[in-house]
Amino acid sequence: MNKTLISIVSVVLLLIVVIIVSATTGSIKVGSWELIEGLISGTNKKVQVIKDLRMPRIIIAMFVGAALAVSGVLLQAVMRSSLADSGVIGIASGAGFISILIVTLFPALFYWMPLFAFLGGALACFLVYSFSWKGGLSPMRIIVVGIAINATFSGLGQSFNYRGSYAVTTVNPVTTSVFTMKTWNDVQVMVIYGTIGLLLAFLLYSWCNLLSLQDKSAKNLGLHVNRARLLVSIVAVLLAAVATAIGGLIAFVGLLIPHIARLLVGSDHKVLIPFSALAGALLILSADTLGRTLLAPTEIPASIILAVIGGPFLIFLLRKSDRIYGN
Repeated sequence: MNKTLISIVSVVLLLIVVIIVSATTGSIKVGSWELIEGLISGTNKKVQVIKDLRMPRIIIAMFVGAALAVSGVLLQAVMRSSLADSGVIGIASGAGFISILIVTLFPALFYWMPLFAFLGGALACFLVYSFSWKGGLSPMRIIVVGIAINATFSGLGQSFNYRGSYAVTTVNPVTTSVFTMKTWNDVQVMVIYGTIGLLLAFLLYSWCNLLSLQDKSAKNLGLHVNRARLLVSIVAVLLAAVATAIGGLIAFVGLLIPHIARLLVGSDHKVLIPFSALAGALLILSADTLGRTLLAPTEIPASIILAVIGGPFLIFLLRKSDRIYGN
């Protein structure tokens, strides 16, 4: 059994274990067999409460993690930088700000929030790409420009939190990353858009492999570089936007997971993309479960746990980016 297969099997098994732990622990505790029997029979009242309140949270956490991780993989292929991540370079904050802006001005459009998040993420991605380009893309320029764009959109978004309107209170989870009180309607939106984005990402794996090369080399291999870069970026923004619209702002997933995944399964995106999706799901669900149970009944948002982990990791990548991508 080779390293790649061992890594995939290990992540799948760990994900199953964390799903069971997350579903059975908390203010309402049930055994694993009691949970399974209750889901099948539909007669156990405790299991029905878990089904209505805890299961949507688990599913959304997994899809958000998968979407953010794969978005990071795609952005790193497009920008040829291990520092590219939707949270760090402002795509998530752009998505959050436009969502808040539109819903504040037009509260009736609340259910179109994923679309507005996509438009905001696309705007942020365009700004980062435009301002970072100077005869090529430098990892350091990407991160510096991205931090500036992120700070700008985050500041604009936070300014709306002090307006006190009902619309802002309603959309506030976009900026606070809280998985509580998620419903099956939220699951439906996340699963539909997330699945579409993840499938499109996998279909583009060959382009991602070529985009990781220098532009000249990719062109010599028959790739229309600009078109491929645009389409891959659109899919990356879609994944980051829907994750932000439903799960809130969570940074560093697209930094942590792709880097670890490359060490475990290599750089072939045919394997890297699905493995990153599984690992991202595992990371976010683990962080959310830990935050929910560590200081119960007080909850620590998953975004805070990941910020504590991701900050030092970003510093590590800044120091090692030259070695990782040869820039």
